Amino acid sequence: MIEEQQTEITDAAVVDYLRLHPDFFHRHLDLLEQMHIPHPSGNAISLISKQLEIFRAKHQEQESQLNALIDIARENDASFNRMHELTLAMLEANSLEDAVANLSEVLSECFLTDFVGIKIVRDGGCSPISNLFVAADEPNLKHFANELATNQPKCGRPTLVQATFLFGDAATEVKSCAIIPMVFTQLEGILAIGSRDEGRFHYSMGSVFLTQMSEIIGTRLISLLQQLD
Repeated sequence: MIEEQQTEITDAAVVDYLRLHPDFFHRHLDLLEQMHIPHPSGNAISLISKQLEIFRAKHQEQESQLNALIDIARENDASFNRMHELTLAMLEANSLEDAVANLSEVLSECFLTDFVGIKIVRDGGCSPISNLFVAADEPNLKHFANELATNQPKCGRPTLVQATFLFGDAATEVKSCAIIPMVFTQLEGILAIGSRDEGRFHYSMGSVFLTQMSEIIGTRLISLLQQLD
């Protein structure tokens, strides 16, 4: 088998090619953005060279802005699809037990969470789900007083007391979580989603989607709770 020999292109060959094809850069203007051509005047910069330099900088900036917008659009699409799956999962639930099971599944698969905790503030509740209902005078609720008072989600690392109340025996595994209050006329409760990853739910995260999540879940829970009355 004869090995192919690679031919090295010399400077002279490039020069000869460009002389034979003077319109080469007209057909490949994008190359000019990547090339640095010295000016005959040395350190002096011609007006055309300066304009080209400015054009390159603006082009790179616009390209970066476009890529950032594309990333945001992709993330928004992904968030919309996740919320859609969550809505379907809640609508398919015919009981509180179904709702909790569906919620755990969709949050794990679509939102990549490890733990889910739900607490409904309601006296005399009866459910096969362990510790789903808590009394209004439950002492541990004081650790969530700010979230319930402001009805605003909070992300970050929970205290051990908070994690134990929300996630039970898995408390020590939770490195970050989102505590999402559900405060409505017909429902008061807490939804918590936790992760083993410290950076999964960071304190600087936005709250728009978390608030929408609480509205979707809370609305369905209200409907299912009415079946118990």
